[in-house]
Formats: sequence, C-alpha cells, structure tokens
Amino acid sequence: MRWWIILLAALPAAAQSVPCGCDHENPSTLESRDCSLCKEAHQQTSPPGDPLPVFFLKDNNPRKPNRTLALPVRHGKGQQDLRDLTPEERVRFWKAAMAKAEELWPGNWGLAVNSMTVRTQCHLHIHIGKLNEGVDEATARTVRGPEEFPVPEPGLGIWVHGAQGGYHVHVDREIAEPVLLR
Repeated sequence: MRWWIILLAALPAAAQSVPCGCDHENPSTLESRDCSLCKEAHQQTSPPGDPLPVFFLKDNNPRKPNRTLALPVRHGKGQQDLRDLTPEERVRFWKAAMAKAEELWPGNWGLAVNSMTVRTQCHLHIHIGKLNEGVDEATARTVRGPEEFPVPEPGLGIWVHGAQGGYHVHVDREIAEPVLLR
C-alpha cells in the first residue's frame, strides 16, 4: 500500500513539468499557453553578432503585476534550461537581467528561475522583481559576480539578489520566484 503514497507524491511534480511542444517551423504550435513565451521569442530579431540577445517582457499574469521577465531570443528544443546555455551565455543572460532589475528596483531587486519541474512555460526566463522583505537568508552563498552563479541541479530553482560584497545566491527550492513581490 505504501507504493501508492510514493506514486501520488511524485505525480504533482511530474504533472507540472512542461515538455516543450513548440515547433518553430510550424507557428500554429506556438499558440498553446505553455508556448506563449516561445512565440514572443520567435517574434524577436537578433542583432547581428550578438551571441545571446536578451529581451524583456512585463509578466502578463494578473497575479504578478510587479514582475518583468528576461528571455533569450534564441529558442527551441534543448534551450529551455540554464544548463542549455554555455557558461559565457549564462553570464550574459544574468548580467542583462541584473541591469534591468537595477533599473526597475534600484538596490532592492531579486532574480529567480524556477525548476523545470514546476514551470508553466517552456521558454527559459528569469523573473525580475522587488525582493520581498524577510526572505530566508539561511541558505545564501555570497559570490562576487554572475561568473560564479551555479547552475542548479535538476529539480531546483535559483534566486539571486545583491548583497554587501557581491550577490547572494540561493539554490534551495523548486519554486524560486515567490521570494519576489507579486
């Protein structure tokens, strides 16, 4: 009887993982909700010579009116997770998101990437928002810059914010974005 408990406990995470059904050769596949960010990326143009152009969108979820998203223009299967980027591309992605965050929430911003197991959109994106007061700092690791940001293990998200002497990096939960003001 215990195997049922284990199976039921595993179902929510498996059910929430978003397999990307987007086919950029067939634009009708971009119409589903879980591909809406892929559709936005598909409509962007890449400046010549920019290895990882990034664009920003206001989060259209009415429950998150204070959020902005950073997204790489590049899209497609195999490009849905931070581990799909080269180390140089990850640094560029984080730096672009940090610059936008500082512009929107000077001195009090946070960035978050949810685990693939809980995301509702298949296109890679960073949530940008104001850091909630009193977030748990127990798991923070201080690093000097985005070159030192780790790539989370599968099943974990990451959240980052400015701190004295650098940045605090947290890789401690599946859903990282609740640390940001909705």
